[in-house]
This record gives sequence, C-alpha cells and structure tokens, in this order.
Amino acid sequence: MKPRWRLLDTGKRSAAENMALDDVILERRAVNDSPSTIRFLQFKPPAVLVGYHQAVEQEVRLTYCKQRGIDVNRRLTGGGAIYFDEESLGWEIFAVKHELPQCLTVEDFYEELCRGVVIALRRIGLNASFRPKNDIEVNGRKISGTGGTEREGAFLFQGTLLVDFDVETMLRCLKVPIAKLKDKEVASLKERVTCLKWELGFKPSLTLVKRMLKEGLEQALNVELVEDSLTSREEKLLNERLSYFQSDEWIYLVRRPPSGVGELYALTKRPGGLIRVVLRVDKELKLLKDVFITGDFFAYPSRAIMDLEAALKNTPLEEVEERILSFFRSRRVTVPGITPNDFVEVILKALEKLNYEALGLSLDEANHVYPILKGADEVLKECSFLLLPYCAKLVDCDYRRREGCVKCGKCSVGVAYELAEKADLNALTIQNFEHLMETLNEFKRKGVKGYLGCCCEAFICKHQEDLEKAGVPAVLVDIDNETCYDLGKELDGYRGSFESQTSLKTEILAKLLNNRRRSLEA
Repeated sequence: MKPRWRLLDTGKRSAAENMALDDVILERRAVNDSPSTIRFLQFKPPAVLVGYHQAVEQEVRLTYCKQRGIDVNRRLTGGGAIYFDEESLGWEIFAVKHELPQCLTVEDFYEELCRGVVIALRRIGLNASFRPKNDIEVNGRKISGTGGTEREGAFLFQGTLLVDFDVETMLRCLKVPIAKLKDKEVASLKERVTCLKWELGFKPSLTLVKRMLKEGLEQALNVELVEDSLTSREEKLLNERLSYFQSDEWIYLVRRPPSGVGELYALTKRPGGLIRVVLRVDKELKLLKDVFITGDFFAYPSRAIMDLEAALKNTPLEEVEERILSFFRSRRVTVPGITPNDFVEVILKALEKLNYEALGLSLDEANHVYPILKGADEVLKECSFLLLPYCAKLVDCDYRRREGCVKCGKCSVGVAYELAEKADLNALTIQNFEHLMETLNEFKRKGVKGYLGCCCEAFICKHQEDLEKAGVPAVLVDIDNETCYDLGKELDGYRGSFESQTSLKTEILAKLLNNRRRSLEA
C-alpha cells in the first residue's frame, strides 16, 4: 500500500500569508506534527519574492511595485527574485529525506523532486525535462524554476509553474540579474523562458493543471495524495506569525550595508549563481568590520551565509582568506556550483580596491572600476587604447554609428576623446559586441598590452569570461544612466541598435589617466 500524503490547495493568498504558511508547515513537519504534504499556492495581489539571501533594494524596483499594488516579500528558500502574477501556480513538497530515494548530490536530489512535474508536463504533450541545476524546461526554455531549504531533517522544495507570463510587468518589477543570461545562451527573455499558454496555444484551466501535477507527483513519489486542509495547529501558528512575515524585519532581512568611508563591493558569476559582496573596512586598523553577501545562489543550511558573515566580523585583513576557508572546513555547508575559494576570490577582489586610492580615486569611485587579468595600476602604465561605447554618443549624432568625434561638448564622449589625446591613447568607439571581440582579437594579435574601457556593470559581469579569454588586460569603468540591461533591451545593445543614451564617468577616467601620466613621467 502506498504512503498517504496530504494534498493542500491553499488558493490565492497574500505573499506574507504564503511565506508564513511555508514556515509553519515546514516546522510542523520537522517535529512530525504535520503529514508530508504537497501544496498548490497562488498569489493575490501579484507578488515579487526575493531569495532568502538577496537584498530587496538590489533586486526589486520598489517604487514601481508600490505604485502597482504588487506585494514584495522574501522566500525561505535561496535563489533569485521572481515575479508571481495571479496566473502563476506554485507547487511545494514538504517531507523528510528518508521518505525519498537517497541521492549522492544536491543536484540529483533536485532532479528526483522535479520528476513529478516533468511527468505531468509530458502528459499534456510537452517536451519537458529537468535542466541542472534546478530548472524544468520545455524545448530548451525554462517553464519552472525550483529551490529548497531544510529544517531539522525536514525539507521544503518548491517551484513556480508559468501558466501565462506577463513579461513586461516582470521586467519592470525586477532588477533582472542580467549576469544569468549568458549561462542560458540566449539573447532575450522570451527566448529562454516559456509558459503553458505559449507552448499549448491556449491557457489551460488551473483545474486541469493541478490534476496533472497531482498525478505526476503521485507517480514520481510513489504516494497517494489525499485532499485535506490545514490542521488547527497550523491555522493557529499562521495567525500568530503572519505579522512577522508582513514586517520589514522579515522582508528586509538582508540589510542594506551602512554608508560611510571604507565601503567596498565586488561581484562575480559562478555556475551556482551570482555572488555580490559589500564590505566595511577600518583602513587604519586594517580590519574587516562587516561583510554582506547576497546573490541568487542556494545555500544549505539557509543560515550558512549569515553565519559566514558573522564569522568574518572584525577580521584582520591578512586573515580573511584563512577565516573563510576555516569556516567551510568546520561546517557542513553546501552551496551548489560555488566553492569556498569563490567566496575568497570575490571578497579579496573587493579588498583590492583599497589600493585604488593610490590611483587618485575615492573608495566610492573605486567601486566603479573593474580590472581584467592584471591590476589596475599595471594596466594603466601599459595601455594604449581607450574603448568607448557607441551608446554614450547622442542618439542623433552623425558619429553614433561610426568612428570619430567632433568634440562638440554635447555628450561625455567628446570629453573622453580629449582625455585620451592628452594621455597619448587611441580612442575607439565600439559599435556592438562582435566589433568588441574583433577589436580585442586584433589587439591580441598585435601584442597590445592593455586598454582602458567604459561599459556597464551588467555587461562586465555577463561577459567577464569573454573578456578574460580575449587575453588583453584591461581597466573597465562603469557608466551612468539607464543602460540596455536596465531597460531589458540587451539584445539591442548586443547588436548595436540600442536607441537610448548613456553617460561616461569622465571624472573617474580623468583621475585614472592623470595617474597614468604621472607614472610615465616618474
């Protein structure tokens, strides 16, 4: 006889109610006070949910969400920020590990838990499959993202099934982590994400979708699902905890770092996700006061990253690397697709910016500078080119689509060309991604030792590997105004057809090039 699990359909609820229910059911399952459960959930009003380790301010366009009455809340599970409209269907598994086959890796466990949804989608005629590390796809396009967390032997594993998909609202709600796009090997959101309506040609009823999911999960988990409701204990705890999950204390659990001197940040992209770090450093005492680690990765247990932050408080700078490695050696922490050395690398990358004051930069300015392959001071001495993005020229400028600048004073590019002349650099306007790679390949062939360039942070993060593989050292400086990534038009930017104007950080360029001149004269 198959084990009997509870099937809960909790209907449309607010984000706070749904998050509080996750907490309550997981806790009661951990102490064996609630049965193993499959839950279907929906959101009303629509909601943006950040991952447990993410900072709301970094991921969500709060003004837009407030204007549109869209809830903002935080999940118990890791991963990236997601938009849940009233058409989206969430599915969740609450159980204990011994009820399922033993898996050697976290990724194998994810695949086992996703199998029921894959079966359900195949039953309605879709070519569904599991895609590591934690997605379900149809014909190569993501239709369900998943993630999980654990508590005292019990686990919660959850996914979002896209029935219909409001792309425009999602892009306006989220500061989409553009660094993820390269891993999907696509150039636009619609090319990497799909939904049931797009695949079937019509929007299936939720009744049908839930029935297919029920049958698929029963087959995959080898259980019988019996429809039921919340227990009286769960109802009571939900009412008691709801106010906490509505509070800023929960929603803004990952803090904005305090402002002030000594604040440094860096980011890196790894197979397991994007890692962002913000550090507060006492320069006089050479002490790492605080570190804030956020991103769209998963960590088990969920508090591991906060525990790492606590372990690094007030650490002497020369001991940071060993403190990180010691933390991971002494604890059972799993961060799929990310190694302890990855955390070391990104934190040391932020600390390196302390040295940029010698280049004439404030620490705030240093946070907009990104060296590639070599240190910034070394590259500045050896560089011979300044590469500038076409998108910083006036939209109607005759030179927008070609090389050159008349230095009319109407945009920041003219200032950059003048700075390049004074520093004996050759200024070039890059027209698109293909042009950039052709230029870097030519630099490599001719033995160019380095270049100074301007581009947005999202481009740097997305193409960091491409820039490193090109083999030409660089110092890259961030740009201002809304970029093609901010506006969800990165495909236009890639092709060279982006029709808005950005602005160069000419003050930082001037300081770097003044330092270059002083170094060459010394």
